[in-house]
Amino acid sequence: MYGMFMDCSSLTSLNFSSFNTQNVQDMSGMFQGCSSLTSLNLSSFNTQNVQSMNHMFIRCKSLTSLNLSSFDTQNVKYMNNMFEECNSLISLNLSSFDTQKVKFMYNMFQGCSSLTSLNLSSFNTQKVEKMNNMFSGCSSLTSLNLPNFSINNTTNFSNIFLGVRNCNIKANANFANYISLTDGNNYIN
Repeated sequence: MYGMFMDCSSLTSLNFSSFNTQNVQDMSGMFQGCSSLTSLNLSSFNTQNVQSMNHMFIRCKSLTSLNLSSFDTQNVKYMNNMFEECNSLISLNLSSFDTQKVKFMYNMFQGCSSLTSLNLSSFNTQKVEKMNNMFSGCSSLTSLNLPNFSINNTTNFSNIFLGVRNCNIKANANFANYISLTDGNNYIN
C-alpha cells in the first residue's frame, strides 16, 4: 500500500469499509500529499503486520482530526514524518500506540502548527535512534504527555522542541532533565 493515494490532492474522502489490510507490511506514504482530505475513517484497518508508517499522513493539510485508536502498531519500526505538516490537526490521541519496536520518530509531528494537545502517554522510546525535529513547529501545543520517553539509545534529538513555546510537558525525570537543560521556553513537570 506504499504511496497508494500519494499526491491525490483533490481527494476529499475515502471509503475503506471493504479494504482487507491484514497482510500489509508497508503503509508508508499512503495518504502523502492528500491535502484536501477532510476526514478519514480507518477503523476497519488491520495494521498488526505493518512495519512502516512513515510519511503516512504527511501534508494532509485539511485533516482536523484523526482517530487511530484501532491501529495495532506493535510491529511498526518507522514512524518518521508520519503527521508532518498536518497543520489543521487540532488534537491527536495516540495513547493506544505500541512503540516498543520503533527506531525512527524524526519529524513525526513537525509543522503541526494547530495541534494544541497530544497524548503520547503510551509511547516507549527505548529503541528510538532518531527523534530530531519531532515536535518542531508545533507552535500551538499547550500540553504534552511524555511519561515513558527515553533518549538512552537516541543518536539525534536536535531541535526536538524547536518553535514550541509555553507548553506544559509532563515527562519522566530522565527526559525532563534533558528538556530543562536544552529548552527554557516550556514548563516541565
